[in-house]
Amino acid sequence: MNHLTSLSAAQIAKNVSDGSLKAEEVATAHLSRIKSEDSKVKAFIAVLEEHALKVARQIDSKRAQGKKLGKLAGVPIAIKDNILVKGVETTCASKILKGFMAPYDASIIAKLKEEDAVIIGKTNLDEFAMGSSNENSAFFKTKNPWNLDAVPGGSSGGSAAAVAAKMAPLSLGSDTGGSIRQPAAFCGLVGLKPTYGQVSRYGLIAFASSLDQIGPMARSVEDAALLLSSIAGHDLKDSTSSPQAATHFSGAPLESARGLRIGMPREYFAEGLDPEIRKSVWNAVNFLKTIGAEVKDVSLPHTAYAVATYYIIAPSEAASNLARFDGVRYGHHAQDARSLSELYEKTRGEGFGPEVKRRIMLGTYALSSGYYDAYYNQAQKARTLIAQDFENVFKEVDFLATPTTPTAAFKFGEKSSDPVAMYLSDIFTIPSNLAGNASLSVPCGLTKDHLPIGLQLIAPAFQDEKLLALAATVEKAVNFPQLN
Repeated sequence: MNHLTSLSAAQIAKNVSDGSLKAEEVATAHLSRIKSEDSKVKAFIAVLEEHALKVARQIDSKRAQGKKLGKLAGVPIAIKDNILVKGVETTCASKILKGFMAPYDASIIAKLKEEDAVIIGKTNLDEFAMGSSNENSAFFKTKNPWNLDAVPGGSSGGSAAAVAAKMAPLSLGSDTGGSIRQPAAFCGLVGLKPTYGQVSRYGLIAFASSLDQIGPMARSVEDAALLLSSIAGHDLKDSTSSPQAATHFSGAPLESARGLRIGMPREYFAEGLDPEIRKSVWNAVNFLKTIGAEVKDVSLPHTAYAVATYYIIAPSEAASNLARFDGVRYGHHAQDARSLSELYEKTRGEGFGPEVKRRIMLGTYALSSGYYDAYYNQAQKARTLIAQDFENVFKEVDFLATPTTPTAAFKFGEKSSDPVAMYLSDIFTIPSNLAGNASLSVPCGLTKDHLPIGLQLIAPAFQDEKLLALAATVEKAVNFPQLN
């Protein structure tokens, strides 16, 4: 393996900026790695080879002219294929968007270009980001680089697999109910769901607008912080973007954990949690105890309602957001329709996969006359109670520590015939999306089958910087192995 593909994003940016490395060399090494590995892993929907090499040469020429380079100078980055990159096909891993060329850059893509990042390709996902295993892509299944018989997680499975297999040092995912943190846990990565409003969603194809958040996936906390620093900040183009959004994150470990209060919510350690995961999570927390943190048993009493609440709110918002895919303006257009309503019916029938159809129907039902109060309205009230649980517990503790997932990566087909079992694989990640707080997954061990285990750390809204510092402290102690 070329040593350039083992470098961190921070090392690449530093070396390209000081001239000890050429951006073109870095891009070539990663493109060559994609050629050798992606036939097995299948992380990429599209590899932007020409574009990546052209941008890399421009960066080298900029440096040769003595110009200052951006924070991500020459760093290859993989982009989940529900984020718009101007002039590049964006499919959301769905047949309905076949041939849709993005007419503009998402705000975060414009920022990455300003910071001299090299966009290397678009990654696979569960169709319209709906899924927890990458088995719902309309094109192909992405595999977990740790074990090719196991799922990489979802919906940002392609983004996770690309970074774990060293085809890119960084990737972007989106997280609606755990879609960054769960694949990060399954693939042994750091995956951050920033506070809602910390990162602009302008140019992200919406699934559930009140829950979606874009975030970084990386092999280290330092790299995740570097990418977050490059994309975070208030954006006037996004009405949900917060003026409180920070723009700099260091990712350095804590000097000391003395005085830090960490809560262990008992609802996250109930029946159904794999004993190996429980043990690894407690080992990481016990380490924090040895360096001065105080660990407390706490309760988030409404956790039991989170999955049911999410699966009313998210499909309701999806039904509304996905109404725009009608075959008239862009994407798939059904042939031989004799009326407008038949065109809609045929286009959507042919273009959407079974999971997307299931969620559109669930959402349409929950929003329909006579059921709105019984379902959607009740779910919003439950969401308020879940958010209040977090507010109350953060008066007692600074952070929460939980497993990211109830099990390690499962085998293909193991849960695909049972939607409820699949939905429950996000049971520990969904509450943070409902509450809008900051949460991340950091690797904390391996199972006896050599599959990664993720520790989820949760912080109050806009405490992303402190969250990264705590994660970096855990990372230093765990010293998690990387794949070759």
